[in-house]
Amino acid sequence: MVQIDLTDRPLSSLYSLEGRVAVITGGARGIGFATARRLQEAGASVVLVDKDGETLSKAAKRLDGATELNVDVTDDGALAGVAEHVVSALGGIDIWANIAGIYPSTPMLDMSEDEWDAVVDLNLRATFVGAREAGRVMKDAGRGGVIVNIGSLNAHLALGPGFAHYTSTKHGVLGLTKALALELGPHRIRVVAVSPQLTQTEGVMAMSGAFVDEGVQEMIDAYAARTPLGRVGLPDDIARTILFAVSDLAGYVTGSELMADGGALAFG
Repeated sequence: MVQIDLTDRPLSSLYSLEGRVAVITGGARGIGFATARRLQEAGASVVLVDKDGETLSKAAKRLDGATELNVDVTDDGALAGVAEHVVSALGGIDIWANIAGIYPSTPMLDMSEDEWDAVVDLNLRATFVGAREAGRVMKDAGRGGVIVNIGSLNAHLALGPGFAHYTSTKHGVLGLTKALALELGPHRIRVVAVSPQLTQTEGVMAMSGAFVDEGVQEMIDAYAARTPLGRVGLPDDIARTILFAVSDLAGYVTGSELMADGGALAFG
């Protein structure tokens, strides 16, 4: 194992991502877009991956120079194609952020197997496949890298009924993060989970279902009331945490979880 000492590097270089290539799934909006914007601001060449082609095109235009790939990440072969394309077009992959996810709300007794499978396929299986494809590229290149997975406060607490599938996948993401960090560490590839609580994204604001009948804003207010910082998260709150995780500031952080939850887990 190569010993890396960053002691004498200036702080400005530790958070710079100049010369690095970052792939962000779910990059067209919400936490994914906010993350792409911050990573690009730090100097990275960003690749936005999303299945919503229209929203993706608008997002790429807002980030001048971003690459857009209209892909359904639940298609295993498509993710392998993303990795191959990025290596061919941009020379490699240094950062891979698995941000795409869904969170439908359905009572467990009414939940279909199809809905369960859809949540597991996107939130957990696609995270595994994306990490695998990124890890293969990073290992072959021999220059290390960082993989970020999105956990959740729901990986620690069942915050309400209706999210059995979502809560299960987020527990799985934390276990996957630890397992991958163990296997990929010898190749200087770090794997980190970033776990938000409820975040005020476009998807959350459009939520419907049996357990948000009282209204989305009322749900947000309820979460804010039991959060020590007194508010739910914004996409940029999570994006800045991810920026730290993928930068050399976090060069000795792997296999662990960074909570970006306003203190909600401490409150319980």
